Amino acid sequence: MSPQLLAVIPARGGSKRIPRKNIKDFLGKPLIAYSIDTALQSGLFADVIVSTDDQEIADVAQKCGAKVPFMRSAELANDFAGTGAVGADAFKRMEALGHKYDGLCILYATAPLLTVEHLRKAYNSFAQDKADYLFSCCEFPFPIQRGFYHDADGTPIPVMPQYQMARSQDLAKAYQDAGQFYFKSPRFIDFELQNPDIYNTPQIKDFTLRCYEMPRYRVIDIDTPEDWEYALVLANAIKTMQLA
Repeated sequence: MSPQLLAVIPARGGSKRIPRKNIKDFLGKPLIAYSIDTALQSGLFADVIVSTDDQEIADVAQKCGAKVPFMRSAELANDFAGTGAVGADAFKRMEALGHKYDGLCILYATAPLLTVEHLRKAYNSFAQDKADYLFSCCEFPFPIQRGFYHDADGTPIPVMPQYQMARSQDLAKAYQDAGQFYFKSPRFIDFELQNPDIYNTPQIKDFTLRCYEMPRYRVIDIDTPEDWEYALVLANAIKTMQLA
């Protein structure tokens, strides 16, 4: 019997830097439609739901094929609510409605460049490694060891002074959370609910953590108008060059 997974796409209505971001037209269809389509076409999920506090977003999501079995609470729709808590809330509420799942995938509404193939490969890694938590990542484009802060008067302060003269090829690669998707086991959901700051909790060593590396050209965190324009450039370049 195939595992029963729940896909949750968080999409609150309070986006400020790009108003109505989640349902704004992106190359011919609402931004959220891409994540819904990817989740549905992957064949991985027993249910694909959108967690939102906004009726217009709910209506658009349902037209795109997702389910909206409940509206998100105001408490989980403010500027400080994390998507981990939003996903766990949806998971628990669906269980209360009589559904039983073997795992959860939080899939961001702002991931129009994610493909079905990458999502399936990520899940296969999650399943094969019997992981509790797997998230998308990508390599930093420049060695973080040679990064800088700015102090109050604008003076550049090296993050790691000892590496400022090192050659890039001699430094260890570093990776960032790509902000595309997060697979979680039920026991990890419960752990995260009790310990939101997971990496500073000793019990984290009891869980199997993995990440799935994405190509950098398929990673974009759409928060600002500049991000939006960059995402359009990437999407058009991917289509023109027929990139995987």
